[in-house]
Amino acid sequence: PTEVRGPFGTIPTAVPGVRLSEHLPLTAKVMGDIALVRSLTHELGNHNTGRHYLMTGHRPTPVVAYPSLGSVLAKESGFGRALPPYVIVPQAIEYSQAGYLPGAYGPFAVGGDPSKPDFRVRDLNAPEGVSFDVEVRRRNVLTALDDFSREVEEGPATLARDAFYEQASKLLGSPAAKSAFDLKKESGAVRNRYGRKSIGQGCLLARRLVEAGTRFVTVVDRGWDTHVDIARNLPDARFRGSGKVPALDRAYSALLTDLRARGLLDSTLVVLMGEFGRTPKINNRAGRDHWPRAGFVSFAGGGVKGGQVIGATDAHGEVPTDTPVRPEDVAHTMLKLLGVDPHKEYIAAGGRPLKILDKGEMIPGLV
Repeated sequence: PTEVRGPFGTIPTAVPGVRLSEHLPLTAKVMGDIALVRSLTHELGNHNTGRHYLMTGHRPTPVVAYPSLGSVLAKESGFGRALPPYVIVPQAIEYSQAGYLPGAYGPFAVGGDPSKPDFRVRDLNAPEGVSFDVEVRRRNVLTALDDFSREVEEGPATLARDAFYEQASKLLGSPAAKSAFDLKKESGAVRNRYGRKSIGQGCLLARRLVEAGTRFVTVVDRGWDTHVDIARNLPDARFRGSGKVPALDRAYSALLTDLRARGLLDSTLVVLMGEFGRTPKINNRAGRDHWPRAGFVSFAGGGVKGGQVIGATDAHGEVPTDTPVRPEDVAHTMLKLLGVDPHKEYIAAGGRPLKILDKGEMIPGLV
């Protein structure tokens, strides 16, 4: 029915029988690389709780602050390289942090919108008037003071601070690492292909960082909470093609195409998701509201078998009817594909052992 189907048509994709929104023509062309899960489901229908669930793989609880999946990868990767292991573009958000892990495993946030002409990554250069040699001398003094006071018991805060200093020193002293953050090294044609919106330039920055050795990059794109007038706001917010969907279409398809062209897609897992789906019926303001019972998540690269759809909902898109997938399954699958044992135990503050995930299974048919 019209109130469920909505105002948008559908188009065929590169995979016979799979159709997407008419406003995703570029994504339709790369559907052969994508495994689209159409049966993501949970019960947490507000932004904070849903975001926590998808970014950590745990239902929120007041008892434990769980680490984000990016922080888990940072801990498993360590700080052996000059680039931070976990970067978030543009800003850290709720539940993207280290949780009960030391704070050093939290994300390095670039701190600005990469689509802006004056975009600069914060903290990549020493303060004005302070040379790197001065920074080195200051760090040596700090090390001497620390060594002098080692009789003071070391704790998580001390260890996190040491790791922060070590990572910052490597980053400040590595021109190659700093260069990875410089979008001006990309041609205008490449930047245009990704799109000049924040999501496009964020995905381009993510590709540069992954290519340079960062293990986990989260690109955040806000503004999808479309309770009002989706027919105008999603495709054509101010003028034709200016809405959220065309910007995502361009950025996502360009990222997959670019990674494949550079030989990086097979070793890079690309996950596109939000915290929940939207109501099947259009509301009285011509928009859609929160609906965690049926949503989607798409996977590409990283060993994933592309060109397929996993799961299905009923005819009105209300509930899964085939292969329901929970947020803990998404987290479990991501960690396994990234080479991390989801059942590995960490020790939280106070000596409490906690598994990275206590629930979850591989999404069937994905690999």
